[in-house]
Amino acid sequence: MSIRPVKRLIKSKPTREGAGVHLRRAFGFGNTTEFDPFLLLDDFRNDVPEDYLAGFPWHPHRGIETITYVLAGSVEHGDSLGNHGAITPGDVQWMTAGSGIIHQEMPKGDTAGRMHGFQLWANLPSSLKMTEPRYQEVKSPDIPEVTDDDGTHVRLVCGSFWGKRGPVDGIAADPVYIDVSVPPGRRKTLPVETTRHAFAYIFAGSGKFCNASEPLDVPTESVGWLDTTPPSAADNRSLVLFDRGDEVMVQAGDDGIRFLLVSGKPLEEPVAWYGPIVMNTQEQLRLAFSELEKGTFLKPDTRK
Repeated sequence: MSIRPVKRLIKSKPTREGAGVHLRRAFGFGNTTEFDPFLLLDDFRNDVPEDYLAGFPWHPHRGIETITYVLAGSVEHGDSLGNHGAITPGDVQWMTAGSGIIHQEMPKGDTAGRMHGFQLWANLPSSLKMTEPRYQEVKSPDIPEVTDDDGTHVRLVCGSFWGKRGPVDGIAADPVYIDVSVPPGRRKTLPVETTRHAFAYIFAGSGKFCNASEPLDVPTESVGWLDTTPPSAADNRSLVLFDRGDEVMVQAGDDGIRFLLVSGKPLEEPVAWYGPIVMNTQEQLRLAFSELEKGTFLKPDTRK
């Protein structure tokens, strides 16, 4: 068994999306080769309603899947397939845009004004770029949860882990997406298939990855910090990109640690990306935007 070393440690960066929603982007809109098949991860935790209530009005997607995971507040949504409803704490919405979908997502805070959650984009392979759009909504009680003997707790959104399987199915990248909580001071080893790209995104507490009894290993690539000493621990809003191996090891800090652990099989295909549309070639990208202008973007549902 080999522990995955830390390849890079990244702090999510403030940005605005939609109609002016303040959020933090962990990665995306750059060279995403190391994250393949994932394209973008947004952390939209916010406690100031005026910074998120404008939401994400009607907009198109093609060629990707979007995964929305809500922790607090709710997200009201609707789309061109006729789906509508609300994602509430602990729920997951997994949307396969495929050949094209137009939807909106409007965040609503809880009674304390909190709106917390994440959105991950997964790429579709060229063979499925123009597949029928599909939508899966999973309510919190339907997401399997496992607690290990040492108190480590896992919510399994997608994929197989510790003998259980998440409720989301039929996903091209065959990802594993889990929400992990490790108690204070505990060291935990978690399996990740060697052939996958993998990252962790910390959103509560802190911890050390790699050889957890030692200081954090020196990353295998430059992280661009002001000095040459990598941070001693990964804390809130930090993303850890792992190198190759078949296990991830973490030692929780004094307050424990909670993080998303996501892995997927790389597609290793060319990416042509502009805004909400991700294809394989610039010609396909131009066609998509041309169809948007002409009103031919949405394709007939052949399943009817």
